[in-house]
Amino acid sequence: MSLRILTLHVLAEVDIVASRQRARQVAMLCGFASQDQARIATAVSELARNVYAYARKGKVEFSVEGSTAPQLLVIRVEDQGPGIADLALVLSGRYQSRTGMGVGLLGARRLMDQCDIVTAPGQGTTITLKKLLPGDAPLLTSADIGAMGAHMQAPPGGQADSIALSEMQQQNRELLATLAELKARQDELVQLTRELEDTNRGVVALYAELDQQADHLRRADEMKTRFLSNMSHEFRTPLSSVRALAKLLLSRADGELEPEQEKQVGYILKSADALAELVDDLLDLAKIEAGKIEVQAAPFDVADMFSALRGMLRPLLVGPRVELVFDMPGDQLDMVGDDAKLSQILRNFISNALKFTEQGHVRVSAEPAAEGTMVRFAVQDTGIGIAPEYQDIIFEEFSQVPSHLQRHVKGTGLGLPLCRRLAALMGGAVGLQSAPGAGSTFYVTLPRVYVPPTQPAYVAPADAAPASARKTGIPVLVIEDDRSTQVLYRSFLRDTPFRLVTAASLWEAEQAWAAEAPAAVILDLYLNGSDTWRWLTQTKNDERRRHVPIIIASAVADRQKAYTLGADAYFIKPVQRDALLAQLHALCPSLPVREAL
Repeated sequence: MSLRILTLHVLAEVDIVASRQRARQVAMLCGFASQDQARIATAVSELARNVYAYARKGKVEFSVEGSTAPQLLVIRVEDQGPGIADLALVLSGRYQSRTGMGVGLLGARRLMDQCDIVTAPGQGTTITLKKLLPGDAPLLTSADIGAMGAHMQAPPGGQADSIALSEMQQQNRELLATLAELKARQDELVQLTRELEDTNRGVVALYAELDQQADHLRRADEMKTRFLSNMSHEFRTPLSSVRALAKLLLSRADGELEPEQEKQVGYILKSADALAELVDDLLDLAKIEAGKIEVQAAPFDVADMFSALRGMLRPLLVGPRVELVFDMPGDQLDMVGDDAKLSQILRNFISNALKFTEQGHVRVSAEPAAEGTMVRFAVQDTGIGIAPEYQDIIFEEFSQVPSHLQRHVKGTGLGLPLCRRLAALMGGAVGLQSAPGAGSTFYVTLPRVYVPPTQPAYVAPADAAPASARKTGIPVLVIEDDRSTQVLYRSFLRDTPFRLVTAASLWEAEQAWAAEAPAAVILDLYLNGSDTWRWLTQTKNDERRRHVPIIIASAVADRQKAYTLGADAYFIKPVQRDALLAQLHALCPSLPVREAL
């Protein structure tokens, strides 16, 4: 919604002064501070001076746009003159006109939030200046605008000379106020410089202390890894003896055991086996942290590995109520990697699934992913499932999910963290999809052809896909503080050419943009405590960023203001997936797949 305040014609030099005076009055009535009033008045007077100098006549129109706060002050300066032939040169700051330095247009552009220029030789020039009203400014209604326009239409008192004198006196007052403010800021800057010098000395001392602490932490980490490794080795010998002696007693080699004795020895053997499992996991984790585990890459067939796993894990089935199913790949699926470590990951996944599945099945599958460059292994069960609040912590050391089965199937809490470390070592990642009562799916995604991180890329055979561990897809920055909406956008962009980059605040958006320039931005207007309107304006005024399309997704309809400030598209929540993808394809029709900077 646009509400016109006043139209002022520029026909004589006195109209230049009048336009400055009117601009200041309009800015004051709109709620701008005195400094912003001076900026707006200066920008308008410079453009009015250009109109009179080059076109001899034109007009200045003031209006307010928007029905919700913050509203937008729009000033349109039009003429039917010869147009601006060297616009790019003028905006670069290197142009010098015949009537002055040629910096009036450039200065006016810098004083406002947004400046749009439409010009053509012989067809005149239209310049549109825009500035957001302050956040605490009252919302201007049609009645307010009407009263303001009526007040503005009244001719200023006095003749031309008195108008010019009054305006000059006002400019002098503004200049004196500016000089006083500059003096105060200069004094403040001197004080800040002294404080910064003191702070720098403290920072230098702090850095020295941090370096010392970092060195202590490195040594402590090395000692922890060495302790875990040595402890694991030292535990293995007595544990092996305990297990061997327990098995010897249970075999009746030294005579018969009473039923109670047999039960107690069985407890000893079971506890020793659990402790041995814990020691093995600790040793593997210590080796990974110390960098002593290497990936032994070699060609292997996934179907052969599945056959070996089926025979190895069949004894874990304790009853007919749970079925272990291996879905063999339809086509031959060859990989180049460490099949032993992959088997260890899948054994952990399958063992956990069998522990927490009372009836149903545990299904193991493998399929190509990411256009054949990756392979996704999944272990899906019909067990008790995992609540969302526990899904992030189960891959941390010694973390377990409480359940009614926990006391019967106690574990070490190290299996899943070890799987995550092993997957990362092989250039992949683990994940989970689960819901209480609906079962769980643990998966690991690995490169089809393993590439050592410190060696040249492996040259794959003609029938094998090359390895890729890099981020692919067209990056789309989503600035949204609602977590459920972030998940919705993630599902929207899955299996599309686009890749989601999320930010919960404008500060996070700036960090993400600095790390990787997005191809498009999806912006929620109402972030907690953030001035998204001003961020939109600044982004569209930035020469390096203005080419990036910005899509507004908001629960409130404010299309006109968004389009006025430079938005490329506008959606009312809830956003529909097909419409969003169509808009992204339209705004990014031919962008190549980008990589992270």
